[in-house]
Amino acid sequence: MAADTHPSTTGAGGGAAAIRRLLLDNGALTALIVLLVAMSALSGDFLTTDNLLNVGVQAAVTAILAFGVTFVIVSAGIDLSVGSVAALSATVLAWSATQHGVPVVIALLLAVATGIVAGLVNGFLIAYGKLPPFIATLAMLSVARGLSLVISEGSPIAFPDSVSHLGDTLGGWLPVPVLVMVVMGLIAAFVLGRTYIGRSMYAIGGNEEAARLSGLRVKRQKLAIYALSGVFAAAAGVVLASRLSSAQPQAADGYELDAIAAVVIGGASLAGGTGKASGTLIGALILAVLRNGLNLLSVSAFWQQVVIGVVIALAVLLDTLRRKAGATPAAAGAGSGGKGRQAATYGLAAVVTVAVVGATSFLHGGNSPSANPRIGLALSTLNNPFFVQIQSGAKAEAKKLGVDLTVTDAQNDASQQANQLQNFTSSGYDSIIVNPVDSDAASNAVKAADKAKIPVVAVDRGVNKAPVDALVASDNVAGGELAAKTVAEKLGGTGKIVILQGQAGTSAARERAAGFAEGLKAYPGIQVLAQQPADFDRTKGLDVMSNLLQAHPDVQGVIAANDEMALGAIKALGSKAGKSVQVVGFDGTPDGLKAVEQGTLYASVAQQPSQLGRIAVDNALKALRGKKVEETVKVPVKVVTEANVAGFSG
Repeated sequence: MAADTHPSTTGAGGGAAAIRRLLLDNGALTALIVLLVAMSALSGDFLTTDNLLNVGVQAAVTAILAFGVTFVIVSAGIDLSVGSVAALSATVLAWSATQHGVPVVIALLLAVATGIVAGLVNGFLIAYGKLPPFIATLAMLSVARGLSLVISEGSPIAFPDSVSHLGDTLGGWLPVPVLVMVVMGLIAAFVLGRTYIGRSMYAIGGNEEAARLSGLRVKRQKLAIYALSGVFAAAAGVVLASRLSSAQPQAADGYELDAIAAVVIGGASLAGGTGKASGTLIGALILAVLRNGLNLLSVSAFWQQVVIGVVIALAVLLDTLRRKAGATPAAAGAGSGGKGRQAATYGLAAVVTVAVVGATSFLHGGNSPSANPRIGLALSTLNNPFFVQIQSGAKAEAKKLGVDLTVTDAQNDASQQANQLQNFTSSGYDSIIVNPVDSDAASNAVKAADKAKIPVVAVDRGVNKAPVDALVASDNVAGGELAAKTVAEKLGGTGKIVILQGQAGTSAARERAAGFAEGLKAYPGIQVLAQQPADFDRTKGLDVMSNLLQAHPDVQGVIAANDEMALGAIKALGSKAGKSVQVVGFDGTPDGLKAVEQGTLYASVAQQPSQLGRIAVDNALKALRGKKVEETVKVPVKVVTEANVAGFSG
């Protein structure tokens, strides 16, 4: 040990200098330690066994994806397709095993084969087609996501029970996803440090031309590198789907960016030639700790994105400064001395972290619990006025009743919402309100809350295969039927219409579409010219409607699954809206009601979202106090037209 220190460095000052040098030599590790200490000091809920296991679970999928991306980045490439390939692999497994009776083992092999094929296609386009990695993998991102939607027909597919155990725990406490993450990390470290292909990655990333001239078959190696990335993406997809008990066609959307961020935070260079599995794991843990801690601190979902972006930039900047200062990480495959120093670094970091975190825990040791009940509200998204109104109603009622309400935004990501629900459970919230991204995907997290004796109230959408104390909702199917009836009667029972559907894979989109179809059965004179998804988004509603008008200029009516898409359609229709073309929306949002007043939107099927939020908080508090609550609390929908919009408050 003494041989590793400078002779002039002695005593306590020398020890501090050694610690400082070790931390500076490991920028990502330093950032992780700082985050752990900060979160432990700021939140008394952070430093618990349950929550730390949550952090591991929440890091697992990103880390597994990132291990595969590490291979690519070390070789000076990029892979933007891993999130979509993960979703496609899980969909193939569920589709083949659940809907076609393929043995689960064969279905698993098909899922892995899907990842390999996607990776090989990427590698072929890059190595032999001479496409830039960014373009080739961007194309695969779109192709894989599209195939996932085609195979699943836009709906989640139940996952086989035997595979769903990958999302469970061993012995009732050790999460299986964490074990899978560790195993995949060890495999990645072995490939990078102990195999011919691993050395090839570093050679290609360091200088591709020199690697080729030295006899390395660069094109074949690239095929293998991207195929390996596909294998890890498939593994991540299976783990993610296991956690959600279903294969979601929109799962892992945007995860490729988290995976790349984890690799870069972990010390890899996008220019290639450097990177290691341990650094990637640290990068994934940094992202997981950030999200977990910010949830516990009740930081706004919008500010969370800002904070995460800033911390990512700072972590990479610290690593850059470290490199400029002359600190160099251990090279892959370095001798036993380098590996010994690396092990000593991690060991010392662990000791320092445990000591400091343990000390900060005393800051919370004497804290008395809040006098007010704590309720967590997990919303599917806050990028939609309807859910913003649910939040407003819930906050107003919480203030009135003296409740501490924490709101999270899943951004229509079922996995992220599962993480947020787990955070509420591990932090000991008194009650939870959930507006599921998907009714099936929320089941495992709700079961965990039920096991912890925490009352759960569902709002707007129910939770399948899991007990909730109450469901506060209007009927999406009945609302869809009402929308169909409204437009059909306005057209006199005959006419040509188009339907703008919601985001594929979400419960609301499926239920409202089913209501539209059921309602139109009573009007055989109504001809549906086209049905296209516009993802509940105003801009997409504008684009899709503009495209449909080119093919169907004679359209007379539009049904949109929410007001945002309806408003986009109105923009596309221009002067036709409210005159030759009647548009019906859904939700009764402020902008939608304003359009009804102006006569451009004929009607909106209003769900009174503020009432949904208010009643959900009221029922969550009743359930917490042991009072009787109704299993289903229906908030009636109402068709709002120009005739009655003045008296409608929402």
